[in-house]
Amino acid sequence: MSRVQAKDIRIVLVEPSHPGNIGGTARAMKTMGLADLAIVNPGRFPDPQAVWRAAGAVDVVDAARVFDRVDEAIADCGWVVGTSARSRRVPWPVATVEQFSEQLAREDLGGKPVAVLFGREDRGLSNEELEWCNLHVVIPANPEYPSLNLAMAVQVVCYEISRALTRVANPDAGTEDPPSDDPPTNWDRSPATAADLAALYRHLSHVLSAIEFQNPKNPRLTMTRLRRMFTRIRPDQTEVAILRGVLTRIERSLARRPPR
Repeated sequence: MSRVQAKDIRIVLVEPSHPGNIGGTARAMKTMGLADLAIVNPGRFPDPQAVWRAAGAVDVVDAARVFDRVDEAIADCGWVVGTSARSRRVPWPVATVEQFSEQLAREDLGGKPVAVLFGREDRGLSNEELEWCNLHVVIPANPEYPSLNLAMAVQVVCYEISRALTRVANPDAGTEDPPSDDPPTNWDRSPATAADLAALYRHLSHVLSAIEFQNPKNPRLTMTRLRRMFTRIRPDQTEVAILRGVLTRIERSLARRPPR
């Protein structure tokens, strides 16, 4: 069994506009024992303000990796969650940050990273980015003023993750909340990564168009709902390989058909 550890947690900032929020995020992470920071298409980075706001967490800023796209930042991850307060036309699995952290602490992802996505300061994550996520995480707040600064939101999430990991690792430490009796997730194959699922979605969409199940110019919500199903099921790498094998066999069968 390989339960999730602090080193497996990746904080992903998507298009942060202000470098001070990057430094504040690094400080929030280091305070809770996390160090893997990924930044997608930042407005200004590297930048002296990021270093200044990081205070004693400059090492986290210096080690941060910059990516052009979200899918690149999460490609090797076995579980992806997105922080969001946005309601969706197609509902997605949702948990409070405390519920998510408790589940996370009992996951067995075979050592694969867990990505926690934070969106832009002014508008959060896009619908497309949220569709990358297995789970949407919300921070319960005052409904009349639910706004949190980016670094503050990261601090809350990192605190709950650290708290849950510590409690599960030290069940006899006498914390104020008793550990859950729920068994950890344990499977015979490693979970599919975000890159594995992305390849499956592209393949599936192509086949659905080929059999005229969807119109590629107007696919509507077909793929969105199928993506939701797979993120909810969380298939392992072997299951994804089997599904892609089925899709390949369908493509070969279509190729042998005489033209109409």
